[in-house]
Amino acid sequence: MTKTRIAVDMDEVIADSIARFQEWYAHEFGQEMTLAQLRGQHFHEAVAPEHQPALRGYPNRPGFFKDLPLMADSQRVLRELAQRHELFIASAAMEFPNSFLDKYEWLQQHFSFISWQNVVFCGDKSILNADFLIDDNAFNFDNFRGEGLLFDAPHNALETRYRRVHSWQEIGDIFL
Repeated sequence: MTKTRIAVDMDEVIADSIARFQEWYAHEFGQEMTLAQLRGQHFHEAVAPEHQPALRGYPNRPGFFKDLPLMADSQRVLRELAQRHELFIASAAMEFPNSFLDKYEWLQQHFSFISWQNVVFCGDKSILNADFLIDDNAFNFDNFRGEGLLFDAPHNALETRYRRVHSWQEIGDIFL
């Protein structure tokens, strides 16, 4: 019996990078940014124009991806998925070269049950040979050969082209 192959993005799918944006923005500019304020836009689009260069630079700073909070239920559901399916972590880390070590160490700390052989750092996710890709960025599904599942996030709230999943519990219901 062939196992279903599932590729899972990191940021805003298993790792809460919006929380880091909120933390650093509040620290640097003394202003809070709520998830409601982010609806339909990326963080850098939701701030004053003079703050945008700093926000765009955060992911390039050392430590941005270190110790990110986990998305609720992601560990439990991914552990169960790994027992029944072929599971891969696929992160477009090429965009932020400083992120490699932080992301790898974060995965080892929180998802040690996923082998290094099942971690893919890439640019264009269309290279992935998987049945499903769970991602928060719809553009990653454009040339992906499998089915894209859009993980709900403030910046993709207006996207309607793909099947949306709202939580790891919902993903568990689909695959388990």
